[in-house]
Amino acid sequence: MDSQRKKVLVQVLNLVTSPKDRSSVSLVCKDWYDVERHSRRHVFIGNCYSVSPEIVTLRFPNIRSVTLKGRPRFSDFNLVPPNWGGDVRPWLEVFAAEYPQLEELRLKRMTVSDESLEFLAASFAGFKALSLLSCDGFSTDGLEAIATDCKNLTELDIQENDIDDKSGDWLSCFPETFTSMEILNFSCLNSDVDFDALESLVSRCKSLKVLKVNKTVTLDQLRSLLTHAPQLLELGTGSFWQELTPSQHSELERVFSNCKNLYAVSGLWQATALYLPVLYPVCTNLTFLNLSYAATLQSWDLAKLVPYCPHLRRLWVLDTVEDQGLEAVGSNCPLLEELRVFPSSPDGDDIVDGVTGSGFVAVSNGCPRLRYVLYFCWQMTNAAVATVAQNCPDITHFRLCIMTPAKPDHLTGEPMDEAFGAVVKTCTKLERLSVSGLLTDLTFEYIGKYAKNLEYLSVAFAGDSDQGMQYVMNGCPKLKKLEIRDCPFGDAALLSGLEKYESMRSLWMSACLVTMNACRSLASKVPRLNVEVMKDDEIGDDSQADKVYVYRSIAGPRKDAPAFVLTF
Repeated sequence: MDSQRKKVLVQVLNLVTSPKDRSSVSLVCKDWYDVERHSRRHVFIGNCYSVSPEIVTLRFPNIRSVTLKGRPRFSDFNLVPPNWGGDVRPWLEVFAAEYPQLEELRLKRMTVSDESLEFLAASFAGFKALSLLSCDGFSTDGLEAIATDCKNLTELDIQENDIDDKSGDWLSCFPETFTSMEILNFSCLNSDVDFDALESLVSRCKSLKVLKVNKTVTLDQLRSLLTHAPQLLELGTGSFWQELTPSQHSELERVFSNCKNLYAVSGLWQATALYLPVLYPVCTNLTFLNLSYAATLQSWDLAKLVPYCPHLRRLWVLDTVEDQGLEAVGSNCPLLEELRVFPSSPDGDDIVDGVTGSGFVAVSNGCPRLRYVLYFCWQMTNAAVATVAQNCPDITHFRLCIMTPAKPDHLTGEPMDEAFGAVVKTCTKLERLSVSGLLTDLTFEYIGKYAKNLEYLSVAFAGDSDQGMQYVMNGCPKLKKLEIRDCPFGDAALLSGLEKYESMRSLWMSACLVTMNACRSLASKVPRLNVEVMKDDEIGDDSQADKVYVYRSIAGPRKDAPAFVLTF
């Protein structure tokens, strides 16, 4: 390829941001492969053991941004034993040697020590963005190193991490000359912040667009922060309850009124009806409202708030809003595309009514653009789910969690097969599905037959026999990830996916009927798969494999597996 054509192709590829599209481009010919290889600036690695850092750096020599995921998703539910793996340090050491120009690192479910954060801060002179989601192993000491040494930092996003929260003094480690922060999120931390340091930082960073503080920040402190940063696009408040004087209340209303650009609000810990009206001036522009931490919010509170949010696209709430709150959403938010309803009490002891199929249907009646649904509830009916699917046929993500395992239709006592059958038949664009309730193999027959665009399936406490999983493996041509727990699927089910595992990203099976022999057989028949078994008890050839994790890898079996992980 001559130099002029190469320059044109580079310019074109710089406009292609989708990793899938860029991968397709690289397959056209050797010249396009080389141009794409050298021009790529971001790489996404969905499993840190699917490839080695050495292979990544050899394949893409000019990377500036890396997204890296570690532990399987079921680690969020404590199903992956501690110290399983996913340490970021080996990656950082290779990146320091090969990517000294690295600017962004986004980690999910990785183990990140304070020493690793200190190494990162010292190794990349132009480092700009750090995002840690559901990571563990570090403390606020590591954040001190980032604040002290990353002079060009624009983003520090700390979400849902298992962190040793020693103090809020790390905020004082940003130099007085530091002014580049654009995104700051420390909402998951618990310790009192050094508010003077935080206020000074916010006032200096004139380009700050996203600020999400923790629940120790008071309403009056929030008022002060907003006074310095009326340009914010996203706000995560602290505690939304405090005894304010009339003048403080008026001032809080005034500063919210000045936030003309806000489109997302979260936090709102301890929110009460007394102070929610201060949000009304910004509600008109809101497209995302996250009330998943507002445990005190009741149905009538939400019913008063959502009429001020006509442009809402995304809404996260707790089930304390009950059906009446969701009915208000359906009546007032016609543009809603995403609804997530989380459980306020895992055991249900504190739930009086919660949410049911009635609230679900009410939202679907008024929100025909709904695309993404995550709905935790204690009861559901086939008819309600079928109605939701009929009202919102363009749903791409449907995740229904009936909290009581294997619970049938609340009214008829029948299995929930027809509910999910209606979803996969009607919602032809469906990409992600989580099923729950009393389900027979018929549900999986429906999924295998109709879910032709499904990429991600999560199953728990469902099915009758191996045939259920076989239906999925023989259908679902685009399946990438399959998660199964507490189901009667055994060796025949596991081995039915021999032709599919090479195109899938991963399979998780726990508390099923798979044996060690079947795991060995799978590994021998598909050599490019890593088959891992996590088991604490003595292991025999015919014994049950408690937790099985299967994934593609071009790096071979990992070398850091702990003693309780057997690799094949």
